Formats: sequence, C-alpha cells, structure tokens
Amino acid sequence: MIRTRRRQAAARTRGDTVVPDSPIAAGSAASAAALLRLVRDGAANSRAELARMAGISPSTAATRVEELLRLGLLRDVGAGRSRGGRRPQHLEYMPAPGVVGVADLGASHASLAVFDLLGTLVAEREDPIAIADGPDAVLQIVLGRLRELAGDAALRGIALSLPGPVDATQRRMVSPSRMPGWNGVDVAARMSELAGVPALADNDANLMAVGEAAAAPGIEHLVFVKAGSGIGCGVIADGRLHRGAHGMAGDISHVSVPDAGHVLCSCGRYDCLDAVASGAAIVGALRDAGLVVEDMTTVLRLANDADPLVTRMLREAGTRTGNVLATIVNFFNPAVLALGGHLSQAEAFVAGVRSAIYTQCLPMATDHLEIVVTRAGRLGGAHGAARRILDELFEQDMAALGASAT
Repeated sequence: MIRTRRRQAAARTRGDTVVPDSPIAAGSAASAAALLRLVRDGAANSRAELARMAGISPSTAATRVEELLRLGLLRDVGAGRSRGGRRPQHLEYMPAPGVVGVADLGASHASLAVFDLLGTLVAEREDPIAIADGPDAVLQIVLGRLRELAGDAALRGIALSLPGPVDATQRRMVSPSRMPGWNGVDVAARMSELAGVPALADNDANLMAVGEAAAAPGIEHLVFVKAGSGIGCGVIADGRLHRGAHGMAGDISHVSVPDAGHVLCSCGRYDCLDAVASGAAIVGALRDAGLVVEDMTTVLRLANDADPLVTRMLREAGTRTGNVLATIVNFFNPAVLALGGHLSQAEAFVAGVRSAIYTQCLPMATDHLEIVVTRAGRLGGAHGAARRILDELFEQDMAALGASAT
C-alpha cells in the first residue's frame, strides 16, 4: 500500500490530469479503458492493484487485463515482489508506434524535440528562429525540422510552447508581446492543418510548470517562474496545472511595479513587471547606458565577469520580480517556487528574488518554502509539452477503445 501511494504521488501531474487517490467511479470501474489509464499513469501495475484501485473483483480485473493484453495495449513484464502469496505479474502500458514532436519557441530560438509515446526523449536540437516572422513562416520551419528529427518514425502529434498568453477556451493567442502577427491566431489548429496530426499550443510558463512538477514527484503545490526575454508564471495546484477561467492564471507580466521610472509597456500602460524586469528590459537598459549588448547571452557573460552595472540591474530586476511573487507566495502558499529561463542563470537575479520574498512574506509561508533554480533544466518546457500532447492522444485512443467496446 505504501508503494502504491508513492506511485500515485509520483504520477499525479500528467498534463492537466490527476491520478485518482480513491477507487474510480463505479460506472467506469469495469471498463478496460479505465484500467489502462491506471497502469499508464503509474497508479497500479498488477491485476491485484487494479482490482483494489477500481473497486472491482479480481476476476473482473483479470478479464479486462486479458482484453488489453490481446489488443496489445498492455504487456506482462515479469513477476513483481511477493507480499505473502503468489508473485504478481507486473503490467506495463504499450502505446502504438510513433513519436510526438515538441517545439518550445522563444523570441529568437526554438528548442525542438521528439519523444516516443511513453514520454522518453528520442532526439532534440536548438535552432535560431525569428518569432517576429509570423505564424505561417515559423510553423512551416518548425514542422520541417520536427520531421527531420522524427526520421522514419510516424509523427503522431505536435505540441507548441509559446511565449505569450493563450486563451484556454478559444485556443487563440491574446495580445502577445514581441510577437507581431500572432494575435488572435489559433496556433494549434494551424499546425494541425499543416501537419495532418493533432496539435496543441499553450503558454510556455504553463508547460514549464508541468515539466517542473514532473521533475519533482510528490510536490502538489508549485509555482514556476519563467524569466527570460519576458516574464511569465505557471501554477500547479493539487497536482495539476491551474489555468483559471480563461487560461490567464499566473500571468504576472503586467503587474504594476511601483517606483519603476514610468517605463512604457507594450500593453500601453506604464511600469509593468515585463517592461522593467524582463531580459528584454535589461538588454534595453544596458544599451541605453552605452554598453554593447546583443542579447541575454551577453548579459550573463558580463554578469559572470562581475560587471557592476549588469550585476546591479540583475539584482534590481530580481527584487522587483520577487516583490510581485511575494504576493503570490502569501496567497497561494506553494511548497516550491522554481525559477527558470535565462535570468535564473544569473546569481544576482536569483538573490534579488530570494531577498524580496523572505522580506515581504509571512514566516508561515516561507518556513518550508523551497526557492530553487529549475530542476527540469532547459528542456523542462519540452517535457511538459510532450506530457500534454501524449495525454491528449491517450484520451483520443481511450474514447475509441470505449466506442469499440460499446
């Protein structure tokens, strides 16, 4: 039972889905699709565990498992550990052949990857790309390069991580900064039409939060901050991605920062966090100060060389970001605050965030709070996107399985 609970905790964050803690509803308990979901999500891996989790008899569980074995959706992979009786046969989910493609888009680059249908990374690359070229040109390039990465494997689906807000109900981008031509575009639908396979698109901070939660199994309340050219935030609550009513939960880009100097933001207001503390803002401020700065790579190099102006600006940006995050920490009380993106690689920025949070937050909110640089690493968004598209494909397969059984 202890091992089962640990597996449940480790498998809770699967895109937008959550593995159940208690037996599944009686109406679906006996379905083969429901049992397959339990195996796939790591909640159970033997016939006996499936019977307990689903609240059905061992004979019914065995019948449904045999059906899934016959269909090639499950396989026996050997005997597990005995708990006093016969050693149970260990079951494993067997997806169809193929891969999914993932593109994590930034302002000037794209992290591209393909994963098999068990979620294992197969290949990845990072290429320069200009998001300002617009969706038609960018999506054509991304599709071509994902097909190159996939090679002879069938491309079953595509997930896109986007550096701007995506309306969760309309599926369209909403006023994305520094993305001319993308506003109002249903990026997933356009990619699906181009590729001929299912596609999804979501905000990059949301997908990074999913990837970060997967890298920290058992953590059910997490805030992920993507601090790069722009600043965004993704929230994991009770083990699942929290979107809010329209997918805007966690969007801290346009929170007003007091005493920031009357800096105009792309939204038309002044002193938004994105306009005064993002990587793009720091690059612009350093250029105005007379430094030759190409991009955030140059900023990080200067910071590593202890340039005093760069260090001061990074710490100030971290403090401003931390002051905004302090409200979120007090309100949401996460177990982990994870920092990702280029700015998370700068010690001065991270120090500024930490200082502001510990100064502004209540002790009860910070006593057990972990403030960490991303554990998922630079491919955290790609892993999160892969989980999302794999979940969507799985749900489609389960619907087809249920229809065929009916």
